[in-house]
Amino acid sequence: MSKQGKMNKVTTSVIRTMKKNGEKITMLTAYDYSTAAAMDEAGIDMILIGDSLAMVVLGYDSTLPVTMEDMLHHTKAVSRAVKRAMVIGDMPFMSYQASVEEAVRNAGRFMKEAGAHGVKLEGGREVAEVTRRISSAGIPVMAHLGLTPQSVHQLGGYKVQGKEAIAATRIKEDAKILQDNGAFSLVLEAVPASLAAEITDSLDIPTIGIGAGVNCDGQVLVVNDMLGLFEKFTPKFVKKYANLNVDMKKAIEQYLSEVREGSFPGPEHSF
Repeated sequence: MSKQGKMNKVTTSVIRTMKKNGEKITMLTAYDYSTAAAMDEAGIDMILIGDSLAMVVLGYDSTLPVTMEDMLHHTKAVSRAVKRAMVIGDMPFMSYQASVEEAVRNAGRFMKEAGAHGVKLEGGREVAEVTRRISSAGIPVMAHLGLTPQSVHQLGGYKVQGKEAIAATRIKEDAKILQDNGAFSLVLEAVPASLAAEITDSLDIPTIGIGAGVNCDGQVLVVNDMLGLFEKFTPKFVKKYANLNVDMKKAIEQYLSEVREGSFPGPEHSF
């Protein structure tokens, strides 16, 4: 990416143009100011404050316990850091399922209180009306199909979705329904690469893959996974670009050793 490209503000229009021009879209999750600043300076296109926050930052066993207040708190931190990237707030479990009115109100809080530029929500045709109403309120909506972690109990675990013909057809239909109801982009998680490619070709809006093959219009990963910070488990679709958990432990062990032996702080760290 050119230096000028890094400076241009990413919007829904930019994302659509990238798909049209065959330019790959990059997205990562972030939950704090420092990480978001580094991503933005590196030239990331979109930053998602994912409800994965529940597991990789707050220590829960699933994404379900995270609250609107949790999500808004961390979205504010990310928004303060970002100058170029599009910031997407992930709507947590039960923030949009109870009623359309509540969904619109909560989506609005991400924009008004936390400085997000759009929201993401999970589900297919069952959230079509919610998607339409949030979009109609002027709030960009990123849809999410395939493995939808908020529905993990209904899905029977963290499994690849759309392997059977009936399930694949439903996902394809849902993708079109969500596009028609105003979604500006679509995350496809843990679906066969061939299905993701077919959906990508059939839609005008960009697809963002995670465990959905290389033919999506863009890719997203959880930053704690790709940096090797989250050690509980690593999904098959994650590539570790660093192993910061190991580096962090080494640095901490060195600090402990130097403090205990009296070599830190040295003269150069003292007044």
